[in-house]
Amino acid sequence: MSTTVFLLVLFAAFLHAAWNVQVKLNIDRFLGLFLIQTGMGIFGVIMLMIWGMPTGVSVIYALVSGVLHTGYNLFLARSYQTGDLSLVYPLARGGAPFLTLLGTALIMHDVPTSMATAGIIILLVGLLLAGLSGLRRTSVDGRTLFFAGGTACFIAVYTVVDGLGGRASGAPIAYAGLVFVLDGLFLFVTGLAMRGTTILTQVLPHWKKGLFGAAASSLAYAIVIWAMAQAPIATVAALRETSIIFALVMSARLLKETLSMQRVLGALLIAAGAILLRIG
Repeated sequence: MSTTVFLLVLFAAFLHAAWNVQVKLNIDRFLGLFLIQTGMGIFGVIMLMIWGMPTGVSVIYALVSGVLHTGYNLFLARSYQTGDLSLVYPLARGGAPFLTLLGTALIMHDVPTSMATAGIIILLVGLLLAGLSGLRRTSVDGRTLFFAGGTACFIAVYTVVDGLGGRASGAPIAYAGLVFVLDGLFLFVTGLAMRGTTILTQVLPHWKKGLFGAAASSLAYAIVIWAMAQAPIATVAALRETSIIFALVMSARLLKETLSMQRVLGALLIAAGAILLRIG
C-alpha cells in the first residue's frame, strides 16, 4: 500500500469516528443517521454533476449497496440506543475486516500479502479486545450484541460490493456519488415510512450538525471506495477500522465513557496491525 493511500485511509478513519460520535450525541440515533444520510444524498448529487454517472454493471452494484447501507443504518441506530459508543463501535466494526478478507479471497482471489494478512489479524484482535471489554457492563443486553453483530455483517458485505463496484465503474468517485444518492434516497423513504412526515420537522432544527456529519461521512467513504480501487479491498477495509482508536478517545473525552486498560491495549494492537498493513 502506498503512503498516499495509507494516509488518506487513516484520515477517512478519523472522519468516520467523528460522525459516529455525532450520532451518539444525538438524542434519537435514527434521526441522526437519517439526517446524515439525507445530507450524503445531496453531496452525492453534486458529485455526479461534477464527475458524471458511472457506467455499466457498477450501477447494479450501487443499487445493492444502497439496500445494504439501509440495513446497516437501521441496525447501527438500534445498537446505539442501548450500547455505549466504546462498546458498539468496536463490535460493529471488529468482525467486518475478517469477513471482508474471507469474502474477497473466496470471491475475487484478491488476497493481501502475508504481512498485510498478519496485520489484518492483529488489528482484528485489537478491535475485538477493545470492544469485548464492554461486555463486563451489566447494562449490556443480548439485543445490543445482536444488532452490533448484524451491523458488522452489513459492513463486510457492502464493503465487498462497493469495492467491486468502484473497480467496475472505472471512476470510483462517480460510483461513490451514485451510492450516496441511493443510500440517501432509500433511508429517506424508510424514515418517512417509519416515522411519517413529522420526521422532517424533527430533524430540521439539527440541519447544521447533519450537514457536518454528512460531509465527514461522504468524504470518508469516497476515500475508501477510491482506495479499494488502488489496493486490496481487505487491506483497505482493515485499515479503515483504525477509526476505533479515534472513537475510543472521543468517547472518553466527549461522552465521558470509561476507557479501560483493556481498551487501551486493544488500541495499541490496532496501531500495530496498521503498521504491518503499511509495510505489507
